[in-house]
Amino acid sequence: MTELIFSIIFIISFGGALWILARKVPVLATLPKNRRTGLKKSRVVLSAESRLKGLWLPFSDGRVLHKALSRLKCYILKAESLIDSLLHGLRKKAKEDKLNKKK
Repeated sequence: MTELIFSIIFIISFGGALWILARKVPVLATLPKNRRTGLKKSRVVLSAESRLKGLWLPFSDGRVLHKALSRLKCYILKAESLIDSLLHGLRKKAKEDKLNKKK
């Protein structure tokens, strides 16, 4: 019975996806292939783009990102080690308390 319900849900979902795709394909086909919308950019937008491109150049090779991610990994490993040692101590203390209660 559950397989029938899941099959019906799957068929309805797949049909819905096909219906949406059939409606959107003509619209997508009319879009330009070179990513241009036909709108001209204002001077403000062009100047902002050029400034941002200039700021991005030092980071484009990925060294800064690699260094930042490496440092983040080190900090996470240190925190994980600290948490592990704290948990180990708590488990040891709980085990000792449990043994002391039995006596």
